[in-house]
Amino acid sequence: MKILITGASGFIGSFIVEEALKRGFETWAAVRKSSSKAFLQDERIHFIELNLSSKEQLVEQLKEHQFDYVVHAAGVTKCLNKADFHRINTEGTKNLVEALLEVKMPLKRFVFVSSLSVFGAIKEKLPYDEIREDDTPQPNTEYGRSKLATEQYLDSLGTRLPYIILRPTGVYGPREKDYFMMAKSIKQHIDFAVGFQRQDITFVYVTDVVQAVFLALEKGKTGRKYFLSDGEVYQSTTFSDLIHEELGRPWWLRITAPTWVLRIITFFGEYVGRMTGKVTVLNNDKYNILKQRNWRCDITPARQELGFEPQVKLKEGVKRTIKWYQDNKWL
Repeated sequence: MKILITGASGFIGSFIVEEALKRGFETWAAVRKSSSKAFLQDERIHFIELNLSSKEQLVEQLKEHQFDYVVHAAGVTKCLNKADFHRINTEGTKNLVEALLEVKMPLKRFVFVSSLSVFGAIKEKLPYDEIREDDTPQPNTEYGRSKLATEQYLDSLGTRLPYIILRPTGVYGPREKDYFMMAKSIKQHIDFAVGFQRQDITFVYVTDVVQAVFLALEKGKTGRKYFLSDGEVYQSTTFSDLIHEELGRPWWLRITAPTWVLRIITFFGEYVGRMTGKVTVLNNDKYNILKQRNWRCDITPARQELGFEPQVKLKEGVKRTIKWYQDNKWL
């Protein structure tokens, strides 16, 4: 079986490549010329350059191949300009799919890695209820809006493409860079939280996302959408508490600021990013993510239909992640 994985050089994508190799797939990693191959060192990997900004080039790049499966994990989570989220996440997916259809790729399944962020800040009155698939998405970030627009495009195809959509909550693990910033901050003795209303957070370890990807390739039904988490709900301080513990409990200052303080910080962070041309972690999208109070989601359909069962809970996942950061000299 021949599988194409986009975003292969990224955090989630590189783990999908590793699992595909373990399972004996002829594994093709889609990369750009500028992509790092730091986590793609296995000599069995086949590389293919794909220009997701051009359907015409994609047709040329794909027409000589016959892929059985495509996992589309490429995309951006941070951009300087709002339009770039849609250009890369939405239009890039559309270009890829239209090219696959034009070359009549005989796909058995196409898995799109979306996000819980397509739903945004809903059900935020206590007691919080789980976000379910029949709820109405109300994305509050450009990232979430671009992912939702992509899902809507895939839905418009009907049965022309055998697609399945995965909606993971916060994905963490080795190689991840955003949650790493929290670990780095705690090592430097500062933990920063936002808002005084209770915040229910969910997480999913990267290898459990990968598990869901291959279950979807095996059992997914066209058009189905699945939330992914580790099945537990945590409070806003749990993640930082676990990081603090794994770092050996250094002294720290825990700061909880009102959301208006974060609004000021992210406003200036966005401004500095635009002036320097560098994407900053604290930007307008990050403000909406950090102030959101309810990240509960219902993974029952993934369990029942795919056989998804999370293997790594947060305590064990943080332990593995911090060890990797330390072993690889990130911390």
